Amino acid sequence: MEHAHRKGVQRVRRELHIRDVAVSNIQPLGDSFLSISFQGEGLANFVSSSFDDHVKFMFDGPDGQQVRRDYTPLWYDAATRELTLEFALHDSGGASDWARSATLGQPAIIAGPRGSMIIPEDVDWHLLTGDRAALPAIRRRLAELPVGSRVIAVIAAQGADRLPLSTQADVEVHWVDSDAALLGALRGLKLPAGEGFAWFGGEAATAKQVRALLLDEKGMPKGALRVSAYWKQGVADHHENLE
Repeated sequence: MEHAHRKGVQRVRRELHIRDVAVSNIQPLGDSFLSISFQGEGLANFVSSSFDDHVKFMFDGPDGQQVRRDYTPLWYDAATRELTLEFALHDSGGASDWARSATLGQPAIIAGPRGSMIIPEDVDWHLLTGDRAALPAIRRRLAELPVGSRVIAVIAAQGADRLPLSTQADVEVHWVDSDAALLGALRGLKLPAGEGFAWFGGEAATAKQVRALLLDEKGMPKGALRVSAYWKQGVADHHENLE
């Protein structure tokens, strides 16, 4: 069945700003995430128009070389010039190690967003899917969607990674344990009638399979989905938009 689609993604481009910031708050989220807030005068003009945005977070590694990673701007307070990011803690990795050892006042650099892909809210239903790397974006989207929105969420995360999802929307959540299970859940999902929009964030190989599944098996038009490879197995600092 071909699902009708009238509204597309709106692209907004912005001038790149490099911002010197300092850690202003650190809060654990379960056992495997840290919420870290940053403040700085450079954040005075910060704008993030979409849950799909990403900023470049930059810090000095143990060898003195600059490390760059992409993060979702989860929450911004213009009055206090404070930006919050969520760090997924891995067994090893430069950003995870930095987050674990972060202290109040510690300096860092945040650049971007270079622009936004504004995904329509006024559709009949939303499909949000991804792995633990996509949780900040999914959590932000759910927090921003208004009352009356219909959402189906399919998320691959285990145990403590299953963070709370706060929303006013009407949400049907499917937690699964792996990317394979995520693909199986999507394959077995009966999409609602009407105009919908699907979003995915996660590992590159899985992203390609999700895109093919939504287009070929579910009959969604290309303009009704956005699929992003947030990371790639064995590759550091990977981000690719497939649609």
